Amino acid sequence: MAAPDMIECVPKHRELMKSMLEYDLLGFQTNRDLNNFLACLRTHFGLASKDGVVATERGQTRLQRFPIGIDPKQFADYLAADLSPAEQEKISLLLKNFEGSKFAIGVDRLHYTKGIDKRAEAFNHLLAAEPGSISLLQIAPSSRADVEEYQKYKEDVENAINHVNAEHGTDGWRPIHYTNDSFSQAALARLYRAAHVSVVTPLRDGMNLVAKEYVAAQDPKNPGVLILSKFAGAAEDFNEDEALLVDPNHPEEIADAISKAANMPLEERVKRWGSMMDKIESYTIHDWPADYLRELDKSRVTVPADQFHHLGLGWTNEAHMPLYHNYTAALTAYNDIDPAAAALKEAAYADVKSAFEALAVPLKHTQDRLWDLPVPTASRDGTRGPELGAREE
Repeated sequence: MAAPDMIECVPKHRELMKSMLEYDLLGFQTNRDLNNFLACLRTHFGLASKDGVVATERGQTRLQRFPIGIDPKQFADYLAADLSPAEQEKISLLLKNFEGSKFAIGVDRLHYTKGIDKRAEAFNHLLAAEPGSISLLQIAPSSRADVEEYQKYKEDVENAINHVNAEHGTDGWRPIHYTNDSFSQAALARLYRAAHVSVVTPLRDGMNLVAKEYVAAQDPKNPGVLILSKFAGAAEDFNEDEALLVDPNHPEEIADAISKAANMPLEERVKRWGSMMDKIESYTIHDWPADYLRELDKSRVTVPADQFHHLGLGWTNEAHMPLYHNYTAALTAYNDIDPAAAALKEAAYADVKSAFEALAVPLKHTQDRLWDLPVPTASRDGTRGPELGAREE
């Protein structure tokens, strides 16, 4: 989610934010995105939040962070899965380029937010200081190739990579191997495991699951090291004792991290990897939707079958009917009074009517029609039930 000054670049941004507030629960990948959205609401609508809740005429919208995960068990299955003969040959040919040497891997869409050009510049710095120390496998499937700006970025990336290869390559060694091919998850899992370092350095990213996939694919006895942009959503999950966090706008910082990762002792690598893997396994892709739905259920009110006819279509959400429980409590109290106690029955009916009217006030601002109540009928004891007639605005 963009900051207030950036959201204005999005066409119909006000309509977009208004439509988001039609929901009872909004989930964001990162705290940064959540806070940006709150800042946008303050700036563009003058709306404030309290405890992660924004109140509008429609009702209440809760905002919460739900960081998406992966399925680590599935990634283990990928590593054991058979590849097609063509893909197996493709992977084998790629890995032959790195036999007997260390290499880092980058897997990104060819998109200007991914910082691939800065990554190439980082390798230029690193290899100037440590010639031949490590190479890079950069996988970057094309993104929106028909858009001129993306074509220009593709040229910039290729020029940066060609410069590094020309400057630091030898007859028998190429610093950066670059491909726009796509790979299956099973093939990527093998490449992740073979790579000594993963360089995930987007300039800005919602989450970047490549970081988590790389960790899940590692050999527990000899894991690689994750280098991660501070501005990737995954950086909110992994701290500095786990991943090597860098500013992707500074190639020299990335270069230092690659050097540190390539020379990191096994004991430290295992410790960092184990901590990240614990987090990945404790909150998987399966926990993500379950957590969201669990939170969404907290916004709902359970309506007994014998009360359902009192509600109009759609009004089963507690955020829209915060006073529903008051009404049902008053109605229960009314029904529990002995019909012979006429004065008590009349006073209780007044409470029911008052609770109903309080309940109706916020509803009539959000929906033209409230609900239709059944036509009052005599009860078995001959008295009439509460006459809270149908109302339409």
